[in-house]
Amino acid sequence: MNLKGKIYLIPCTLGTTNPIEVLPLVVKKTIENIDIFIVENEKNARRFIKNICPKKSQPSLVINTINKYTLDSEIPDMLNPCMAGQHIGVLSDAGCPGIADPGAAVVEQAHIKGIKVIPLVGPSSILLAMMASGLNGQNFSFNGYLPIDKKERKIEIKRLEKLSSDFQQSQLFIETPYRNNQMFESLIKTLHSQTKLCVAADITLPTEYIKTFTVDHWKREKIDLHKRPTLFILQK
Repeated sequence: MNLKGKIYLIPCTLGTTNPIEVLPLVVKKTIENIDIFIVENEKNARRFIKNICPKKSQPSLVINTINKYTLDSEIPDMLNPCMAGQHIGVLSDAGCPGIADPGAAVVEQAHIKGIKVIPLVGPSSILLAMMASGLNGQNFSFNGYLPIDKKERKIEIKRLEKLSSDFQQSQLFIETPYRNNQMFESLIKTLHSQTKLCVAADITLPTEYIKTFTVDHWKREKIDLHKRPTLFILQK
């Protein structure tokens, strides 16, 4: 009987931080023992692997990419090595694979095929921001990206604020880093003055910035979030 390999969900850093400072040793040991990877971006993945395992042979790596352009029909074949007894590592571009990340589709297929999935411990910007926000960590929802159109975005912000008030639920969302300042301006203009807003930028990096204030207080603060990975959390 041929034993199946396993799928390892391998977290990576949220920026240019030294991997050893934020990742447990088991992540390094796992990468040392795997040569087949499914990643979001091959260049970034190779750089991360080289940083955490400098002696690992790059030419020996077999790397498949999965992103928003990947067809669902392409994914099952990526897991063929597992069916033949080899382990596969799944890497995100930042943080934990499968969380707001296309790696979730790989995990779904792994379960269908009866392949064991092993998640490894690592930084999740969503959980770290929630931990440091002081807002409701018992009931929260991650909403991804909000609409780009100003009118639609305002409607969505109001909808999330009402959800937060009705269900006592923290609402998390992100924006493309170069539009962060516009998002922040939209939030302080649209939200109720006493709604709490957490801004969590550059999590785990030396420039980390995490603050929670009422919207009224934020109107007196000056911050520049341009091109800084940021999570926003609101709670009314």
